Amino acid sequence: MKRPVTSGAETTNPAAPSTPFAATGSAADPAAAPVPGLDGIPRQRPLAVSAEGGVYVAVAESVPAAAERASASAAAGSVPPRPRPRPLPARLRRVRPWRLFPTPTGTPFTFGYAVVLAVTSVVAEYADPGLVDRVLQASSTDVAHLAQSPVRVLVASALWIAGGLTSAYVIAFLLVLTALERRIGGWRTAGVFLLGHGLATLATEIPVGLSVLAGHLPESSLHRYDYGISFGVAASVGALAGLLRPWLRWTVLAVFGWMVIGDLIAFTDPMTNWGHTMALAIGVATWPLLRRVSSRTTTGTRETPRTARACP
Repeated sequence: MKRPVTSGAETTNPAAPSTPFAATGSAADPAAAPVPGLDGIPRQRPLAVSAEGGVYVAVAESVPAAAERASASAAAGSVPPRPRPRPLPARLRRVRPWRLFPTPTGTPFTFGYAVVLAVTSVVAEYADPGLVDRVLQASSTDVAHLAQSPVRVLVASALWIAGGLTSAYVIAFLLVLTALERRIGGWRTAGVFLLGHGLATLATEIPVGLSVLAGHLPESSLHRYDYGISFGVAASVGALAGLLRPWLRWTVLAVFGWMVIGDLIAFTDPMTNWGHTMALAIGVATWPLLRRVSSRTTTGTRETPRTARACP
């Protein structure tokens, strides 16, 4: 019995069937036969099936031949899938610029308040000047109105923007209150804003009333224009700073504090400027309470407001 002839390029087995690829393809179709490979060895050279002497042998395919076959496959319509793009780093995936501004569902308090301020600013810009003057005078938190109906004028004065939509406090209002509401919720944000607005107003107007009683100021000081959102925004800036990372916290406080000190040095409206300083201090005083609220919101250990968001 003769033993089969074996060479380096091919090996025959007399015990194997005459059609070794009958399970997966016909013997007359070598392209349909499976291409054997070596397990555990990555990126093998492409293999081609050739028939030599009636025996199918898997031989290594040269790189130019593989490229030619890939181009032929692409021309036939079978284009290989493109590689997936590399994912962004986790830090960049967390950056979402649209969250800087209020939305109806994410920050309903800030969004609704911004709509009200936009409407009142348009009214103040295009309505009859006499009517606007009377409305602003009735909304002023001067000593006379605070003595008669303090709650009404404190709320009404916060519905107008001193300087209109071109005021720098408009941008500060949108950015600061949006960030604060996403951390502590709408009701608490409204509480911080009204706390700073109300306490800073009383802290600046009560000394005016006492000075009029003492004869140091004329009685006309009891009827002055005093309205706007600046005290509430200043308190919100101070409160938000306590929830930020240390480097960002002190940067925000330094920039806003420098603006306030610059206004005090200019001495154009000292009572209002002192009100901004006191409102900022009121916001800073809320740090212990707001940090506990923010930590509960982040960890979820206790009841979380529906609109609150975790700190980034």
